[in-house]
Amino acid sequence: MRIPRPVLVLLACLPGLAAVLVLALCADGIGRRATAAVHAPVAARPAALRHTAPRPRIVPRSAWLDALSRHAQPPPRYDDKVVAVFVHHTDSPNGYDCADAPRIIRYLYAGQTGVRDWDDIGYNFLVDRCGTIYEGRAGGVDRAVTGAHTQGFNHRTTGIAAIGTFTSGMAVPKAMTDAIAALAAWKLGLADVDPRGRARLVSSNSLSRYRSGTTAVLPALAGHKDGYMTSCPGAALLARLSGVREVAARLQGR
Repeated sequence: MRIPRPVLVLLACLPGLAAVLVLALCADGIGRRATAAVHAPVAARPAALRHTAPRPRIVPRSAWLDALSRHAQPPPRYDDKVVAVFVHHTDSPNGYDCADAPRIIRYLYAGQTGVRDWDDIGYNFLVDRCGTIYEGRAGGVDRAVTGAHTQGFNHRTTGIAAIGTFTSGMAVPKAMTDAIAALAAWKLGLADVDPRGRARLVSSNSLSRYRSGTTAVLPALAGHKDGYMTSCPGAALLARLSGVREVAARLQGR
């Protein structure tokens, strides 16, 4: 059977047409991959520009709160984020062994939940003189737990208590201030807040330095006395806060 010439020409061209079609499909795939490769870094860029810091080691509540000491309490309360840190001191003796820190925290907890009838310890975190960080108030260290540490300014803040008394003339251990800086850098970094900057906070209680409903502009890393009429965290620790801010900012890569 004789095949017409036009059909032969068409059959001869089919392999070439198939090759062109494959190349076209591959080129389309490469184009899409290239586009994805070009645009993926752009989409990821805002996250890369955030000033975050590593999470420091935090000892959990279970290290200091046993079943016999635990107080019945309601579920934790939360804010949307943490934009400021308040530094406190516990006004307790300084000459303790760091191994005794869990016992000291347990006593603080008992005083606040027993004598003061609070639902939990007020501080979100506590730091001993050896630089060990302890989880304080329940709710999760990664979350913006509403504390009970600074009258009028418990919302959108974290309270860090230095275990000891740091009034004028008292020594403040470097391990302690370094730990406070690391903790503040991490918590503030979650909201991309510069520890050297200022935060706008709304007072929720007229017993603070500001009437309820007033917007106050306070240091992002502040002393307790910045929000409440007190000498806490003590003149010696207060004098170290400018250096703590700088260390925290460096840890955030600023």
